[in-house]
Amino acid sequence: MEAPQGAVVAAKFSKACSNFDIKDKANFRSLIAILEFSAQQLAHSEIVRIEAGQSPQLWSDLRKLWRDLTRTQFSFWENDDSDDEDETPEEDGQANFLRAMCSSLAKFTRNLVAGVPGNQSRAFENEPDIRRLLHFYTSWSAMEDSESVATARVLTQALSNTVTANEVLVANLWEKHMNLPEDQVVFIRLLGSPDSRTLLTTLIFILNCIHGSRQRTQLLVKTKVGVRMCIGLLDNMVKLHEVEDGSEGAKAFDIGYAIITQIIEGGMVPDLYRKFTISNEIVTPHQTTLLKLVDSYLQSTQVDPPNSQIPDILKTHMSLGSFLAKRFFTLSEYAQRAMHRSLGMVQPPKRRDIPSSGSSAEDTDYMTERPSSDSARSVGSSSSSPSGIPKELDVMLPKVCEALVLVTQCIITICLEAEEQQTRLDEGVSAFADFTNMKGYYIQKKYDGQGIVENLIDLLSLLDIFLPRIQFGKPVNSNGTPLSPTESPPADLSGFSYVKRDLIRLLGVLSHGVRSVQDRTREAGGLPVVMNMCVIDERNPYLREHAIFTLHNLLKNNPENQAFVDSVKPSQEWGKDGTLKTRVGATLK
Repeated sequence: MEAPQGAVVAAKFSKACSNFDIKDKANFRSLIAILEFSAQQLAHSEIVRIEAGQSPQLWSDLRKLWRDLTRTQFSFWENDDSDDEDETPEEDGQANFLRAMCSSLAKFTRNLVAGVPGNQSRAFENEPDIRRLLHFYTSWSAMEDSESVATARVLTQALSNTVTANEVLVANLWEKHMNLPEDQVVFIRLLGSPDSRTLLTTLIFILNCIHGSRQRTQLLVKTKVGVRMCIGLLDNMVKLHEVEDGSEGAKAFDIGYAIITQIIEGGMVPDLYRKFTISNEIVTPHQTTLLKLVDSYLQSTQVDPPNSQIPDILKTHMSLGSFLAKRFFTLSEYAQRAMHRSLGMVQPPKRRDIPSSGSSAEDTDYMTERPSSDSARSVGSSSSSPSGIPKELDVMLPKVCEALVLVTQCIITICLEAEEQQTRLDEGVSAFADFTNMKGYYIQKKYDGQGIVENLIDLLSLLDIFLPRIQFGKPVNSNGTPLSPTESPPADLSGFSYVKRDLIRLLGVLSHGVRSVQDRTREAGGLPVVMNMCVIDERNPYLREHAIFTLHNLLKNNPENQAFVDSVKPSQEWGKDGTLKTRVGATLK
């Protein structure tokens, strides 16, 4: 009777190992050939893998081979006392044999354990040796060599297959790696690989480790090693964002996004955001990248989600609610104070009103994170007049405005979804009666005694003075007149795109169907501010349309607001280009 194919594979492997002496170069090639052929047979059939794994001799031979290979690999370099940087032909040949052996043995192990829990458990004892070799092949010098990069990739695959879908083993490996010294963590090195295929393999490995486990995801967010990995992940997300669709890099981006999604849905964004904090920096590059990914996630879940997913989506929105509110108030206050300084305007005193019933301890706790005026880094000289073009620019202000746009977009998305669910609930077609209306939460939220509506109006008023509008490619003053030859816009306006548009849109969303927001806007002097935004600004596409919509929401069923607007007479008519030639509110009836 013919022996099972798996048993034949195991027998050939053991026979080759019995005749192999790692110090004898002559039989390297024969063992490598056996490993490559056996790896192919193991890849094709789970039955073959199971049958091969039933051989006790195979496991003892495999263990010895990994141990001997690791010892030889490191002793080879440790015993090299040559001062010459270039390897001799003999040394180069030995290094190539060791690398080839490592790659072939990793393929054999990778295929042997794939999807077979029993084989995974037996092979896991080789994890320390595989990790040491992987550490060696991800050194700076090794990553400069394409063959070493390929070896590191297959070692990563072997380690990944050894634990994937095996809860006990993956928990063991993940906890061990999260507690290693940073210089020994292969994940950090692999995330720095310039090779897209290696990066894809690494991200798949990480996703397999944390998938479905809140505890392991928390280790990724809260441990020092995990945060370093997240930094590497976000750096790669920026790098891979615009790669060609269908490429290895694009696939790596998708897997990285899936990892970030698990962090978002686990409610861990606030923790991770805080880990990226740098002293004396109001916002850091990695915090901005994280906000971009959160914004992308929220918008992707807004597009016709299945009813079964809505409870989880709403839960995620709630977990982000307080975090986003604090970010908005903090970034807005920084921006306002920076613009006051830039325009030479007297800064209003910090509000110290008694917190209303709508505020909580969270609001006062966060006051410690606000930067003082001394911490702002600026260039140039102050403008002496608030009506002039800024002559000074806080170098952090563009980054703050960029982050503010992202936070505002996130809040808008959450509010729109809350409004949709509230409408469904009022119509009796929603099954989620116990959901928290996050739009109402943001409307009531206060920081230092000021609500989000009043904050929005203050910020928009300053932005209208600080940022010259762009019409027909040229900057103009807030009254629609061209800048004089002696005036010039701030040196760097790249971070200010969309800021007016999204802020005015948020006010429109908050005021839709909410009388209290309509009244608060009028009482805070916000109606002229909104009317002054009904202009074309090429830096803020569709600003005029969003401002008109917001004005519509503020006036609907509100006689007081309608009467105020009726009493306002612009000092000049609308221009043919669709812009208001002077500021609204210059003349009252």
